[in-house]
Parts: sequence; C-alpha cells; structure tokens
Amino acid sequence: MVDLSQSGAVSPGHSRHGPGSGNNAKKTPKKSRTRRGKRGRRRRNKKNNKNRPPPPYLPPEAEEGNIEYKLKLVNPTQYRFEHLATQLKWRLQEGRGEAVYQIGVEDNGLLVGLTEADMRASLKTLKRMAEKVGADITLLREREVEYDLDRNTRKIAEVLVRKVPDDQQFLDLRVAVLGNVDSGKSTLLGVLTQGELDNGRGRARLNLFRHLHEIQSGRTSSISFEILGFNSKGEVVNYSESRTAEEICESSSKMITFIDLAGHHKYLKTTIFGLTSYCPDFAMLVVSANTGIAGTTREHLGLAMALKVPIFIVVSKVDLCSRGTVERTVRQLERVLKQPGCNKVPMVVSNPDDAVTAAQQFTQSACITPIFTLSSVSGESLDLLKVFLNILPPLSNSKEQEELMQQLTEFQVDEIYSVPEVGTVVGGTLYSGVCREGERLVVGPTDDGRFLRLKVGSIQRNRSACRVLRAGQAATLALGSFDRSLLRKERQCDVTASAGDGDGQSKDEPHHLLSV
Repeated sequence: MVDLSQSGAVSPGHSRHGPGSGNNAKKTPKKSRTRRGKRGRRRRNKKNNKNRPPPPYLPPEAEEGNIEYKLKLVNPTQYRFEHLATQLKWRLQEGRGEAVYQIGVEDNGLLVGLTEADMRASLKTLKRMAEKVGADITLLREREVEYDLDRNTRKIAEVLVRKVPDDQQFLDLRVAVLGNVDSGKSTLLGVLTQGELDNGRGRARLNLFRHLHEIQSGRTSSISFEILGFNSKGEVVNYSESRTAEEICESSSKMITFIDLAGHHKYLKTTIFGLTSYCPDFAMLVVSANTGIAGTTREHLGLAMALKVPIFIVVSKVDLCSRGTVERTVRQLERVLKQPGCNKVPMVVSNPDDAVTAAQQFTQSACITPIFTLSSVSGESLDLLKVFLNILPPLSNSKEQEELMQQLTEFQVDEIYSVPEVGTVVGGTLYSGVCREGERLVVGPTDDGRFLRLKVGSIQRNRSACRVLRAGQAATLALGSFDRSLLRKERQCDVTASAGDGDGQSKDEPHHLLSV
C-alpha cells in the first residue's frame, strides 16, 4: 500500500495548502477581527512606505577636511576614546582650528539618527574629547529624521568644535565690504563690531572713519579695518565695556577682519586697490533695500567675480521699506545673479538653520550666493549674519597653509607710516613663508638697483603684538630708523632674510624673499 501522505498525491478534500482548500471541504470560519485589523495595517504601512520619500542622505564622508560623521559615541572604551580624540585632533588641524561633527550619521552619509538618550550620551562623549584636545563644542542645530517602519522620531546633531586660542594663533578671515555709496556699509560694520544699534542717522559709523571730511560727508574715501572676534564657544567677544583690540585678539578663537572699502565712483581705484592688495577671503556686497541695485553695485559685483572672491549679499535698511519693497529688491538681485554672466544660485537666509546651511555650502560650491535681509537700526536678522560669520570655514586647509609656510618669505607692503619713537612702519600681507620678530631682511631693488639691509623690530596683528607671522596673515612690521623714502607701496621690491656676520655682510645665498 502506498502512503499518499508521503508522495506527491493529494487525497480528495485536501490540498497542499492545508485543510479547507478542496471543493468538498468544509468552509473554515472567518478570521477574527484582530487578525484582519493587523493585516489591514500592514497593507496601509506598505502603501505608505511606497509613497514615503527615501531616507535622507548627506554626501559620503571625506577622508580630508574638517567634517566628521559619527553614528554614535556612547560609552566608548578607553582605547576607543583615545582613538576618537586623536581623530578629532586631526579634523581640527584640517580645519585650522575648527571641525564640524555630524552625530547620528553613517560614513556613507545616511541620516540614521539617535534616540534622546543616545544623543545625550554622544554629546557628552564629544565634550570630553574636545576637552582633552583643548577645544569647546557648540551645538549648531538638531534635526529630526523619521523614515523607519515604527515611526520612531530620531535626531541628528550638528556640532561645531573649535580650539581654544593659544599664542595668538587664531583663525583669521578677511572680508571685503563692497556696495554703492550710502548703502549702509560702515554703519553695518559699526553695529556688528560695537554691539550697539544705529540711531538711524549714522552714529554707529563714526568710529570707523579716518578723516574729518568722511565724518562730515558720511562717505568712506579710504580703507579702514574693523575686527569681530568669536571665542571657542561661538560667542562674540567684542561686546563689553572698553574692550581693546589686544583683549579681543587674546580671547578670540576666530577673527573676522572687515575691510571697509569706498562706495563712491570717485574712489573706485581705492576699492580696487583694497580688493587686490589685501587678498580678502570673502566679499560682502551691501545693497540698500530702498534703492536696490544702483550706482557702483554692479561694478563691485563684477570686480569680486573677476578676482574670484566668493561673495555674499546683505540687503540693508529693511526698516525703511515695506515688505513688498524688500522682496522686490531681493527678486532684482536674484535676476542679476542668475544671468549668464554670473551663473550664481541665490539662497535667501531667513532662519538660523538657513544660516548654518549657507555657511557650509558657500565654501563648498562657488555658485551659492547667500542673501541676508537686515536692519542696523531695528537689529532685524543681525543674529543670522553673526551665525553665518561664526560658522564660515576658511577656504584653505592646513595642508595648503603648510605648503605656503615652506616657501620663501614674501611680504607685500600696502601702507607706509612714520611713527614717533618707533620709526618706519610698513603694513601689508605675508603671502608666503614665515616672518619672525628680530629677523634680518634685505629690501630692494632701489632705484639704483641695490638691496638694503634691515631688521624687523616688532610685529603687530590687529593692533596687538605678535612674535611670529605666518603665510596668509596681515600685519604691520616696525623697521626702525629705515628711510621710508626708499619704500613705495605698489612697487615690486625684493626683501631677503640672510644669515650674516656682525658687520652686516651676508655669507650665504639669500633664503627668504619679501616683495614690497
């Protein structure tokens, strides 16, 4: 007898799929409401998953640079902690003292997110890591990600890690301020650097002017410098009573040096000189909301683009206009930026999250152009500009900086002064190499083709004493009793540091070059 149950045959009234499948089988009772409800929910979830957008991604993590992705940092072992601290030190070095950590993100850029408890533990570990390498952390923003089946809300965090300043080696970024006359450039700088709002009649700009006729006319005709310092926690250090430039430099981890340029067409040569000589990292184009693109605005925009200086735009005086007028000015700017000659992508910043995104994308893509709308009288949206400046990373990384420092010393003189009891002082930018206090240099050629020997008596950066000047930094050098008539700005001369004997004659070939 053949056992049909073990063969491929199926007896009448039965099916391979179980009882109740045949024609003569008794009908099984209907499934309970609970099972039907679960099946319905599964169907609905499946349908919703099809309509749900794919999980959000960031670009994959790069081995170089100052951005690090970490899924979680919960209770690491001592060995793991030491490894993480070393990794953080590397990222800080890549960012010249700044690093950005994305917590809750995998190395491929997938935004996984963490629960509230894991996020707190991860931030606590990151703070310990920062303390070990002498840095502070600042939480820039938190975002929620929700794409898993159980609809659990998870968060990712973006954290800025900034090194505490040591030996005046703070990160220094130079920003050239452009714009038409009466657009509010000097007033905006006065409000940013002094912390007091303007009275509507230009009171905030008075400290920035260098000449009497500037105060009387209210128009900038020369180049002036203002500094805005941020400490390791991202707080502005300017805003306290009688804060001197030296105190600001000592307590700053990051310094923004604003180069206030002239807006009137009569002083266009001065503006071009400032853009070419002082090598700004970025340019800030100030546009008045009530006049729009007028006067030298287009020329200044074209100059910055021709010199390949990344530019962002500030629409000022929004307190004088209706919302419709401000929007019309912004639309006008967007049309100009999108023209074939510019090929820019305008990005209007309206909240702190936009400011963080704009600062990161601004240096990664040459096309992004952030646009701020603010008022120096009411203070509207001023904080967004400060957030942007605080996070703004440098254009060059540590490797490029090291390569410049290994080259011959080249210093371009932009200003020449005679200071009582000090002598001749030259101001400018060190393009390459390293310049130290007390270093012997030779300057030339003079009109008759000779090279003259000199000694750097002292160095000042941002009006405070400095012992070592590195490539890319602007400073003033005291040359002692050196005859200033032998120097002329905008003139190519060679200044060479040499190791000589006591009588001033060089025994070796020059190994440092300084262009004056």
